[in-house]
Amino acid sequence: MTAANFPECLSITLASEGGLSTERTDPGNWTGGKIGKGTLKGTKYGISAAAFPDIDIRNLTLDDVKPIYKTKYWDQIGGDTLPSGFDLATFDYAVNSGPARALRDAQAVIGVPADGKIGPVTRAKAATAGTREIKALCARRLSFMQSLAIWKTYGKGWSARVAKIEAKAVAMFLRSQPSVDAKAALANEASKAEKAAGTLRKAGAAIAVSTSGGAGTGAALPAEPNLLVLGGVMMLGLVVAAVLVVKAAREKERAEAYRQAETAIR
Repeated sequence: MTAANFPECLSITLASEGGLSTERTDPGNWTGGKIGKGTLKGTKYGISAAAFPDIDIRNLTLDDVKPIYKTKYWDQIGGDTLPSGFDLATFDYAVNSGPARALRDAQAVIGVPADGKIGPVTRAKAATAGTREIKALCARRLSFMQSLAIWKTYGKGWSARVAKIEAKAVAMFLRSQPSVDAKAALANEASKAEKAAGTLRKAGAAIAVSTSGGAGTGAALPAEPNLLVLGGVMMLGLVVAAVLVVKAAREKERAEAYRQAETAIR
């Protein structure tokens, strides 16, 4: 819970933000916030035309963006008052989706009214946030991203980013706890995610095989099955299998991110 965390959090966030991007399919690159609305100025160092329509995006420098991140994002979420790690998870979310949304989800995971504003009640409850709340916040963030129409275009990169932020945020929190072996704890988180990925992958494969009739189950089908019902059941099974495969991939990303965070600790 210190202002000293801002430089580290900003450095981590900027590592995920590239140089100038002027992709026409990204609503954030337009000053009107929608594809084709306003002027296509783009996004640079995470500063988008949609959020800052009056800024000369193309000519921004790192020195230009630091005070923007401090006043428009870090201060808006009360970063100086949030616990180590929880500050990073909330800050990076705010940069992507706005401080109000990030705060509402942060408030939801700590159990206070989600009004999107940082106040004494939120600060007091946030002071108790740890690894469980960091993971929950990142899960809510990913769920929101998956609901967006442009998920199909940017989902892979977003998912990897959230996994990385979760692992780095958990690492920051663990490092702030004097009696905790952060390296061992991160290794344990990686192992749990790897195990979860394996379990989900096997379950998805098993459902896909049984649904498609592969590998033979020995079960006899009715002589005159209702083909519509049977087709619906098969389709549902394949959908469930696909969901499990996606979740397995997500757990694999988390495992890799935790391994990297573990390795970063000397």
